[in-house]
Amino acid sequence: MSATAAIHLDRQILGPRIVPTSWLLGLLSGSLIVVIAMMGWADLHMDFLKASNAKYLLALILLAAVRFAMRERTIGWQRVARDLTEYVGLFLFISLLGATATYPAAAATSGFADAALARIDAALGFVWLDWYMLVVDHPWLQTAGRLAYANIYLSPVLLLGGLALSGERARAQLFLFSFWLAALITMLLFLAMPAVGPLAHIWQGPVPYMPTSALYQAELLPMLRDNMLGAVDLGALQGLVCAPSFHTAAAVIYIAMAWPCRYLRWPLLLINAAMLLSTPVEGTHYLVDMIGGAMVGLFALCTAGAIQYSLPKIREKRIWRETGLWQNLTSSSSAAVPPVVQSRDG
Repeated sequence: MSATAAIHLDRQILGPRIVPTSWLLGLLSGSLIVVIAMMGWADLHMDFLKASNAKYLLALILLAAVRFAMRERTIGWQRVARDLTEYVGLFLFISLLGATATYPAAAATSGFADAALARIDAALGFVWLDWYMLVVDHPWLQTAGRLAYANIYLSPVLLLGGLALSGERARAQLFLFSFWLAALITMLLFLAMPAVGPLAHIWQGPVPYMPTSALYQAELLPMLRDNMLGAVDLGALQGLVCAPSFHTAAAVIYIAMAWPCRYLRWPLLLINAAMLLSTPVEGTHYLVDMIGGAMVGLFALCTAGAIQYSLPKIREKRIWRETGLWQNLTSSSSAAVPPVVQSRDG
């Protein structure tokens, strides 16, 4: 079977299993309301007139406007551009919302789980200091590690771009749903086991090499708990979650979503393998954080996949229907699916 025929068959199978866009928007709208309430409870605010915040708001508005303007575009590069702006907009919103949510969540935490996490690492035979000193002694590993750790931003660009080009809308929406679910689970687990990370917990004395994640958990968690931060800046968001590792959860999702696509499989596998190798030091993570992150990613994929697999039955039983308003707003959102499959994703 040719690659083109395989993709066509994949669309036929997954067409009726497209996660409805209205579901994604509903989840994100509900998530936004919850995060706003959490921000109010934690006495945190966000100034959207500040340039570092306004640029993200403007980017989201621009992506939404382009998507709406191109809603009837169903062929060629216009269809690719329409789908890509939608995917990138949703992914950016999920990422910003998830990172922002960790700030009021941190204010609700107490204590630190580092001692327990370090003991589990010791039982697994993992010595974080050995990894750290290896990087300290080899400056090229420091540069390589920083670049590899930043690949959490490169992978979704390649993945969503590839899925938009090939018209695999079902897989793109499954990825977005899985990513949102993994972010939610990560934040809930963070509430139960906040940690400052092995660099702050284990290292004594001057720091010979400051990794990407620095000492932000040790610096910001106490400030948030004491209501001393005040404002959240989207342009200066820092990773506050040590356990589980969201970089690891994201890597698992990226690899799984890219695996069926031959032209994406190996590039994303290599990129994310490098990111995982850099995570203990650059992310200041315990090994058990990464194991937990991998489990979160797998659970999110399995749960989202099970829901997607059940969509045809849900539609047959008329458990879910699109509203006429949403159908008018996104009347061609299923245009990438071949005519032999009719999707109700308006």
